[in-house]
Amino acid sequence: MITQDKRLLIILISVPLLLLIPLVAMQLTSQVNWSPFDFLVMGLLLLGTGLACELALRKVKKTGHRVILCAAVLAALFLIWAELAVGIFGTPFAGS
Repeated sequence: MITQDKRLLIILISVPLLLLIPLVAMQLTSQVNWSPFDFLVMGLLLLGTGLACELALRKVKKTGHRVILCAAVLAALFLIWAELAVGIFGTPFAGS
């Protein structure tokens, strides 16, 4: 069983590891072009998502409610990510 502290450590280690993917891709191809601001925003999104799910897991007792809350947080992450990446909603955040 993973303890709360180990889960938090996994979240904190996972964020920079996930950010290494576009960093390495930038070295291999010109199709990936992230600025430092892109890395900062994605790092905050990933960290916020992980910490929000961790908070739900710590504070909510019913498993069904935990699953729903974490699914909602992940859905929000994916919608924000898609908007920032390609502007699916056409908001000013995507540069539209």
